[in-house]
Amino acid sequence: MWHQTLNDPHDTRLSNTPNETTSKWADTDGESGRPSGPAAQFQDEWNAAGAVLAGRRTAELMDHWGGDHGGLPIFVPSHRPPGPAARWGYPLVTYVTDGIESAMAQAKAAAGGKDVQVRGAYTAQRALEAGVLDEVQIHQIPVLLGRGHRLFDVLPSEIELEIVRVIDTPQATHIRYRVRR
Repeated sequence: MWHQTLNDPHDTRLSNTPNETTSKWADTDGESGRPSGPAAQFQDEWNAAGAVLAGRRTAELMDHWGGDHGGLPIFVPSHRPPGPAARWGYPLVTYVTDGIESAMAQAKAAAGGKDVQVRGAYTAQRALEAGVLDEVQIHQIPVLLGRGHRLFDVLPSEIELEIVRVIDTPQATHIRYRVRR
């Protein structure tokens, strides 16, 4: 999965995350179940989303997260019309047929200044290629899946990154990079 963070309408950030909840990646305070320390910072960033931009394959594999992603609208860039569930049963799912730039613009507008999370390796690669991401955030967990799409397999050119911050927890290391242009 991917996560894109927006702090302002022109700020785009991206991260890759597995299908785990943040609680599995963090130490909790023992009482409320809320992460403590660096993990709390990560969870706050994660929960700052206002919309999701998801690749079609990812969205369909996840059944469009039941029609919303924790209450968030979902935008799916695709060259084909949506299937029946997304077309009629999920009013918060929007298929965008006029490119990644348009899909990102619609997601940003729906997010209302909050973060936009990006899901799916192919979609994230196209967003990087289009120049609509300012940051990449990678969540490295101690599991090798042995399948899936390579994170940076198909990019148009070398993209330089600058480390912004690292949050290290016992379950994952979260590394945020700024895309140098």
